[in-house]
Amino acid sequence: MATLASSSATQPRPWRWPRVRLQPALATFALCMVVGVSYGSAVRLDQLANGLTSVPASRAYLWEITGALSAWLSLPIIQFAALNAPSPRVGWPRFLAVHGLAFPLYSVVHILLMLGMRHPLYAALGWGEYEYGPLGFRLPMEVAKDVIAYSLGATVIVLLAAWRERHERALRAAELEGELRAAQLRALTGQLHPHFLFNSLHAISSVMYEDLARTDRLLSDLGQVLRASLERSEPTWTLAEERAHAGRYISLLSARFGDRLSVRWSVDPGLESAHVPCFALQTLVENAVKHNQDRREALEVRIRARAGQALWRLEVEDTGRGFGEESPAAGPRVGLSHLEQVLLLLHGGQASLERGQGPEGGARVSLTLPRGATGGTEATP
Repeated sequence: MATLASSSATQPRPWRWPRVRLQPALATFALCMVVGVSYGSAVRLDQLANGLTSVPASRAYLWEITGALSAWLSLPIIQFAALNAPSPRVGWPRFLAVHGLAFPLYSVVHILLMLGMRHPLYAALGWGEYEYGPLGFRLPMEVAKDVIAYSLGATVIVLLAAWRERHERALRAAELEGELRAAQLRALTGQLHPHFLFNSLHAISSVMYEDLARTDRLLSDLGQVLRASLERSEPTWTLAEERAHAGRYISLLSARFGDRLSVRWSVDPGLESAHVPCFALQTLVENAVKHNQDRREALEVRIRARAGQALWRLEVEDTGRGFGEESPAAGPRVGLSHLEQVLLLLHGGQASLERGQGPEGGARVSLTLPRGATGGTEATP
């Protein structure tokens, strides 16, 4: 399945660009102004301590405020570097490359903006020509201050990004917990509707005097389906567990529909341990049967699992009427919408659900899932 093989492991990490938000921008502007005024006061006190009373106090404040303002305007460079440089534990080369290029750019832009502000301000205030001083001393001094500002800014941005990511993960975990509860309730009160229980018990009673062994198996299957729906506490389980659960569910459906329903399985080797949302196959098989229960023709449901390099596909296809025709169960198809939402919460967009048409015109639903994912609440960034 070359089309399934994701190149995510070999693709370069996409660049993340800083987004300018009004409130954080105003907050950082206010902080920079406070720092500028504070540094201006320190410079003025140093002037007074050294007897430089002839130098107006406004000069010290203008120097430091323009320096702080130019640092604020250069902040997106630090933000870009902090967002795109991985942790040194993950990748030293990219970490050094990103910051090694970003810091000189930040320092140059900061100094040019600072000088670009001071020259016209000096002229507008009637202070004459602004004299920066010997570059051999001034530039190393500015670079030394920029190292501190850059390091502090990058650290704060990384910490804030990590805090935001943990907060979003916590929200996703809470949402997923609610979705899991909804899935369990749907499995009992929706998918295992009282009508389903009634039909299952009726089918069991119809064979209990003819085939005691089959009756025992059906009762066991019904008990296991109910137990899984009530007791399952994790959002995912392995494909082997999902297949066993779906098999019990299908056996109950087969007891009701007999030869009108047949199910074919085709699972690639090595996928038994792959994780899948709980009750996914039950949802898809139930939809296939529900939307074709009025047809006289036999219904064949084909369940396929195909392996790829980084992705794998779980597919349920039937020989029924398909998505384009009306059915006795026509409605919003909340089962598929619910499954799409669970996939989004589990895998953050790396998984998908596709609706299509089989070769006989029936419905086909395909889940594309990441290999190796255990279905935790964290999505891979």
